[in-house]
Amino acid sequence: MRAPSMWRSAIFLSATALVLTACGGGGAGRGGNGDYGGDGVLNLGYVLPETGQLAHLGPPQIESVKLAIEEINEAGGVLGQPIPEAAASDEAGKADAARRAAGDVLSRDVDAVVGAAASSMSLAIVDDVTGSGVVQCSGSNTAAALTDYPDSGLYFRTAPSDNLQASALSKVITGDGHQRVAIVARDDDYGRGLLESTTKALESSGATVVLGETYDPESPDFDRIAQQLREADPDAVVVVAFEEGAQALQAMIEAGVGPQDIGVYGADGLRDTELPSSVSPDDAGALAGMKGTAPTADNDEYLERLREFAPDVRKTQFAPQAFDCVTIIALAAEAAQSDDPMVFSTEINRVTRDGEKCTSFAECKKLLDSGKDIDYDGVSGPLDFTEQGEPGKAVYDVYAYDESGALRTVGTQEESDN
Repeated sequence: MRAPSMWRSAIFLSATALVLTACGGGGAGRGGNGDYGGDGVLNLGYVLPETGQLAHLGPPQIESVKLAIEEINEAGGVLGQPIPEAAASDEAGKADAARRAAGDVLSRDVDAVVGAAASSMSLAIVDDVTGSGVVQCSGSNTAAALTDYPDSGLYFRTAPSDNLQASALSKVITGDGHQRVAIVARDDDYGRGLLESTTKALESSGATVVLGETYDPESPDFDRIAQQLREADPDAVVVVAFEEGAQALQAMIEAGVGPQDIGVYGADGLRDTELPSSVSPDDAGALAGMKGTAPTADNDEYLERLREFAPDVRKTQFAPQAFDCVTIIALAAEAAQSDDPMVFSTEINRVTRDGEKCTSFAECKKLLDSGKDIDYDGVSGPLDFTEQGEPGKAVYDVYAYDESGALRTVGTQEESDN
């Protein structure tokens, strides 16, 4: 289980007691130096994909990290000091590469790491990051396995758990009238977790899951998968995939179980403007009717700011969530008046709930400076972190591909863990 708030508070109190003992009882906290082990400068790093299958998720998150740092520094920085340029490294879509990348970033004495993008890559590095006493925050990890991961209370995410996405996806599928559903998923933490949680959500709604199958994303045999789908005779198929999903959809179309034949649904990994052309370069409408769910990215005001800051960014999925990772880390350091991760980590959940509403670092910092508790509502939406350090509620876009191959948002679905 993740460390409960009482345990985290114990860390904070122990750290405070040590400082008071060493300093003869000097006043720590807001208004004192409050720095129990940091150097007074909040140093950040990121481990995000610049190469590999998820390279398309790298630029929007990397530029969002940079934009957040710029806006925080324009508002006076953290603890009166600007945040330096973030230490950067490429997760590269491979566990060993991600571990090397994390080691490189950690060697530069960072206080917090943003990333990794893929849940499986975060699971590869989380022990190294949190085991070093460094905070980790991901804007795109959704695997349910991370909710209760033993991370000493140092891992957080602004992307909601797939347990919530499974509920949203199930409602979309059954709302379209489907009752016999097959699920195929990549054989990793993301795929297995979403397969399991979507199966539970569908069955609890009265639908029947006629097939649940995983595949090796490194060497997928999609003809075999497509034949299994045909034999299972579903009226809808859920495909949990990343880039390789284009091959799966090609095989499904050839086997007569594509979007023109039955209901086809995806999750956040298949929300991609270039997916139709990857599946069928000569038929823009090959995926017409396919739907899916993904954590909302429809914050037009933020996305306009991002495009002005980084005009070359084309895709924006999980960009708001990465921005929010940096902002809540900075606000937590301000709330704790320390850049020591073991101290400010105890404030991260608190700055997202149960206080006075605010929507930017500058606005929230003013409230903190006046002694008020804050409730930061991020550019990705209300965060309201649970004790496990993740959003307790989320809004999902329902996306669809049309006859022209365009990706459109056709609705939203709100989910809560209550």
